[in-house]
Amino acid sequence: MIRMLGSLAVFCLTAYPAHTLAAKQEMEILGWVENVQLPTVGIELKAKLDTGAETSSLDARIIKKFRKDGRRWVRFSVTDRENGEEFVIVRERVRTIGVVQHEGTRQTRPVVEMSVCIAGRKLQTEVSLIDRSEFIYPLLLGRSALESFALVDPGNTFLSKPDCDTLPGKEYSDP
Repeated sequence: MIRMLGSLAVFCLTAYPAHTLAAKQEMEILGWVENVQLPTVGIELKAKLDTGAETSSLDARIIKKFRKDGRRWVRFSVTDRENGEEFVIVRERVRTIGVVQHEGTRQTRPVVEMSVCIAGRKLQTEVSLIDRSEFIYPLLLGRSALESFALVDPGNTFLSKPDCDTLPGKEYSDP
């Protein structure tokens, strides 16, 4: 029996590369809800960390797509839910995605690249733009934003502080 367990342990260690084990040990543990900052506009908001979603999504209003100099752009507004202040952001559109809702309806959403500060890390990540006013959390961070540095603890919230030294500040210019 002991010999069989030893063989199983050796198999598990060889089947799971050492560099993967080391990488997992360096991962930051975050709660399923965390405070994040949007350095673009200098606001802090609550984000749901959702490993079931590939792409992140941001609560955006007045979403207007346009073309300039042959490139695709999006102008949208983001509201600071704490004080009601509204910020207009302009970003180049990276792509458009189709999302199937729980009830089966399909939505198309523009996707832009945004800076997000979480757990002291400033990330460049793609976010789809959609009205999330019916949701508690204005930002949903998906797998692609988290996979390189975070493990999500579904039993905890607010295990980190955003603390990026880039706030406040505007990072965009209106094309």
